[in-house]
Amino acid sequence: MPEMIGNAKINDQFYSGVDGYSDGDIEDELLNLVTNNSDVMEILAAEKRWPILYHLSPVRQNILEWYPFREGAEVLEVGSGCGAITGVLCRKAGQVTCIELSKRRSLININRNKEYSNLEIMVGNFNDIRLDKKYDYITLIGVMEYAGYYTSSESPFVSFLENIKKMLKPDGKLLIAIENKFGLKYWAGAREDHTGVYFDGIEGYHATESQVRTFSKDELTKIIRDAGYSAIEYYYPFPDYKFPTQIFSDDYMPKADDLICSRDSFDNSRVHLFDETMVYKNIIDADKFDFFSNSFFVEVGIE
Repeated sequence: MPEMIGNAKINDQFYSGVDGYSDGDIEDELLNLVTNNSDVMEILAAEKRWPILYHLSPVRQNILEWYPFREGAEVLEVGSGCGAITGVLCRKAGQVTCIELSKRRSLININRNKEYSNLEIMVGNFNDIRLDKKYDYITLIGVMEYAGYYTSSESPFVSFLENIKKMLKPDGKLLIAIENKFGLKYWAGAREDHTGVYFDGIEGYHATESQVRTFSKDELTKIIRDAGYSAIEYYYPFPDYKFPTQIFSDDYMPKADDLICSRDSFDNSRVHLFDETMVYKNIIDADKFDFFSNSFFVEVGIE
């Protein structure tokens, strides 16, 4: 039976007993912080560490704050983590079901979002959880790149999206946010987000044994189409999907003076090989922004 924490539900009937993904002991601190203080902004004002900013910053919600969800929509959030975007989904949708591998992360999520009576968090592997309904929207925000770890298939990314499609209503939408392996920041000297290795994605991930993969726009489009989806709409979060302050589209690309690239790097050390702001201006003038965008947000439909 689901357990109530505040107004929300947490369901661990499919939980293996082992957290399949973790950022380490910092998650214990996060759980303690959100359990004892419901004011995230107060926590952030007192904390300067990157993992806490990353998991709790309300800027993370910008990736979906603008999106026009249908009124009363039923949403499935796959890979909800510590709840970076769960709150915005609860505010905009009629019902939100989260799936998360980690029990500890799920407890962080539910404690920071326990006021929402339209929230249920299910703990376990997506491939093991049995759902008895289909959804208007399914979100994969920073999730698809890990499909190689959790989907047993010769084509795990295609198979993962095929499994997702079974849960989607015929007129439903799949919402994907993922890094672009050819994002300009990687050419300019930022480490690959998942492996921490310089130029790893650009070089085809030959430097590591990681199963994490990100894709170019054309590669991602092919995976989506091979999985049986037909309607694909691209958006371009800037500076990336994790902390987006601007979101562009094929209908509204940035102008040459719209983008200012910060030299700050909070999550990892990096080098600076060139002025990204100046290079982006040249890229925009050449009409190549979609190829070099650091991240993609993709709205995908079956029909």
